Amino acid sequence: MKMNLSAEIIIRPESPEDIPAIRRVNEQAFGRADEANIVDSLRKRGVVTLSLVAVQDDQIVGHILFSPVTIASETGSFEAVALGPMAVLPSHQRLGIGSQLVRAGLEKCKKMGQPIVIVLGHPEFYPRFGFKPSRPFGIRWEKDVPDEVFMVAELTEGALNGRGGVVIYQSEFRG
Repeated sequence: MKMNLSAEIIIRPESPEDIPAIRRVNEQAFGRADEANIVDSLRKRGVVTLSLVAVQDDQIVGHILFSPVTIASETGSFEAVALGPMAVLPSHQRLGIGSQLVRAGLEKCKKMGQPIVIVLGHPEFYPRFGFKPSRPFGIRWEKDVPDEVFMVAELTEGALNGRGGVVIYQSEFRG
C-alpha cells in the first residue's frame, strides 16, 4: 500500500532557524547553488514578499518564495509579485508538495492584497493554479523566453485590464 506523504505536510512561514534547511532544499532541488543564493540575497536585502516552507516530520522538504516585481510601460508602472524559486527535495518530489506550496502561497498573496503574480515556470505545472501565458495580457519579460513558460495569474479579477508592460525582476534574477 502506497503511503500518502502529502497528508503529513505542514505549510508555514519561514523562520530564521529555517534558513540553512531552505538553502539545502534549493541546492538539492536545482542541483546547484544559484537559486539558494538568490533566496539568501533577497532575504538579506529585505525584498521578500512571502516565504513559506513545507515541513514533514520536523524536516523542511520544500520552499516557495515570492518577491516584488515592477511591470513598466511607456505610460507608467505598477507592482506585482513573482513566484520563485519554488523547490522540493528530490526525495519528496511528485508527491503534491509543490502544489501545496503554490496553493498556500497564492492564497496568502491574495489575502495580503497582491492582485497579480508572475512566474517563469513549467507550462504543464503552473496553469493548474490559474497561470496563463502573459503575452496575451500585454505582459512580457525583459529577457526573451518562450511564451508558454512566462505566465501570469490574476488574484484579483480584472487586475490586468488595460495594463501591460515589461516585468522587471529584482536584480538577483539578472545574474
